[in-house]
Amino acid sequence: MQKLFSDAAAALDGLLKDDMLIAAGGFGLCGIPERLLDAIQASGVTGLTFASNNAGIDNEGIGKLLRTKQVRKMISSYVGENKEFERQFLSGELEVEFCPQGTLAERMRAGGAGIPGFYTKTGVGTQVAEGKEVKSFDKGDGPEDFILEQGIFADLSIVKAWKADETGNLVFRKTARNFNQPAATCGKICVVEVEEIVPAGSLDPDCIHLPGVFVQRMIVGAPYDKKIEFTTTRERKAA
Repeated sequence: MQKLFSDAAAALDGLLKDDMLIAAGGFGLCGIPERLLDAIQASGVTGLTFASNNAGIDNEGIGKLLRTKQVRKMISSYVGENKEFERQFLSGELEVEFCPQGTLAERMRAGGAGIPGFYTKTGVGTQVAEGKEVKSFDKGDGPEDFILEQGIFADLSIVKAWKADETGNLVFRKTARNFNQPAATCGKICVVEVEEIVPAGSLDPDCIHLPGVFVQRMIVGAPYDKKIEFTTTRERKAA
């Protein structure tokens, strides 16, 4: 199966439609599939729901799609550093489903494993639990309440990896592994952008983070410019 495509637009050809659910990897601006996000923006699809740790910053990452009003809903755990996100949320233009960070990662992992739901103690007694089933379990120290969270089953997964071989086995780099790995598994189709593709068999099997069976399409997105969410500087002292 030929998995390598010439560019992001070609890799997404035939996959995009209005009102779809997309699981996107990345943590802050680290490991975001920026070439694929640019191609989604250029396609003009609208009404999108994104399951992602965050929405990037103003005009970076998913923030670009917020600017063009292509996003209807965000399922996220952290939404700081994005003024347009804040404006749209407060004005009622954007629907937001807040989800604790670990729970969001597990919802993606569960979806990738075919698990429709799981119980967690995270969020019990808070707004996170509103409208969700609460059930009591005894783990040995007496009964405790847990809330039912649903696995995420996305129409499309878009992720960024550090290295891949020709069959789609992936290696993520440091913080980029946090959400890219579970996000990649929970979509019907997974499209990956990588910094480098190496020959099949050249990756140490013990160092592969995601087997190629989860990956349908790939592009080489390099070179990349390292984006920084915000900078804090101080004046240099006189010598």
